[in-house]
Amino acid sequence: AVLDLRLAHLDTINLPMLSASVALSAGSAAITAPVAAPGRGAVRAAAPALMDKSGLEGFAKELNPVVGYWDPLNLSNGEFWGDSNSATIGFLRESETKHGRVAM
Repeated sequence: AVLDLRLAHLDTINLPMLSASVALSAGSAAITAPVAAPGRGAVRAAAPALMDKSGLEGFAKELNPVVGYWDPLNLSNGEFWGDSNSATIGFLRESETKHGRVAM
């Protein structure tokens, strides 16, 4: 009985609309298909320069001679999570960029 009810309504289906929706759903699957991850031999980008305190001081003076280098919390001397000082400076610079973009 259920099958008969389903077949009875087939004449009311708009076939052009059905084929368009099937085509659109197939197209959207191609757009959202996952991308293969890089292989194990993938080369990472080089670490950015100026990841030490002397580089930061020189760069700050070059960008803004009036203010110069300003680190009131003395974060550039820290070593977070047992990493080196240059790793800590790199982390802080990347997070400053990330959170600055989010705040915009």
